[in-house]
Amino acid sequence: MWAGRPEEEAMRAQVSVILPVHNAEPWLDECLRSVLQQDFEGSMELSVFNDASKDKSMAIIEKWKVKLEGSGILVVIGGHDSPSPRGVGYSKNQAIAQSSGSYLCFLDSDDVMMPQRVRLQLEAAVRHPTSIVGCQVRREPPNSTERYTRWINRLAPGQLLMQVFTSNGPTVVMPTWFCSRAWFSHVGPFDEGGQGVPEDLLLFYNHLRKGGVRRVDQSLLLYRYHPSGATHSVLESTIWTHRVRFLEERALPHWATFTIWNAGKQGRRLYRSLTAEARRKVVAFCDVDENKIKKGFYCYEDSQVWRPLAPLSWGLGPAQVATLHLVHL
Repeated sequence: MWAGRPEEEAMRAQVSVILPVHNAEPWLDECLRSVLQQDFEGSMELSVFNDASKDKSMAIIEKWKVKLEGSGILVVIGGHDSPSPRGVGYSKNQAIAQSSGSYLCFLDSDDVMMPQRVRLQLEAAVRHPTSIVGCQVRREPPNSTERYTRWINRLAPGQLLMQVFTSNGPTVVMPTWFCSRAWFSHVGPFDEGGQGVPEDLLLFYNHLRKGGVRRVDQSLLLYRYHPSGATHSVLESTIWTHRVRFLEERALPHWATFTIWNAGKQGRRLYRSLTAEARRKVVAFCDVDENKIKKGFYCYEDSQVWRPLAPLSWGLGPAQVATLHLVHL
């Protein structure tokens, strides 16, 4: 492994752009050009960690190092050439460790920053020192994940916290994250379990135990979708398990009882995934689809307790209705 900061570059930057790289040759030129084109006038560095790339990524990085440093942006390069990559979590942790900035701006090697990103997110991070600051995104290709893109861009400020219980990932996507180094040290590091570990979701959950979430409501990142993205290596069942455990930790202790919204497969799956203590708090399954509630009751295979399947016309109390949307996974 190689890493390090030459003595002449040991000054502290105001912002470090954190860039893990693994076989990013098709996108890296565009990504690094977007770093060069930032309109931020303070001191900035790029911290790159090359995770065993086998393509021409390193040659591209070295080419851009000359251009970036010629424009006053420090470049720190670390990495290793082992036979196998060590994973996104490891690479991000290494890029952070070798960087110097007081603030961290996360960037994926296949994404592109808009020129005002660092400037606007730094302004927000200074105002909200215990928050992860995200931003709106523009998806590439434009018609990929249209529904998801609308969702992450339109969440209201309060929903950035509450809808973490209903989503498969953070309510501000990781390549848009911006926070102080001091705050990351308080809630990090990333899990280094490697492929199949949702390291961004796990860090986001840990952060939510201590801090808040903000979003700059401008599209500051071109967020690329492609089948080889690291997100696709994480099993849905793994994410589901982490989501349910976080729900049980953060929400359910505050409720004496609650109703599960969804009398179909997903509702039953949630019920079966709960601990025995949490299942005892479930008073009913609720749904607008009468075909799902014709049986009247649901009995979990490992339990002798029957739970009613209730139509909304039952006239549930306000407290129960308030819980429905929080547990709709």
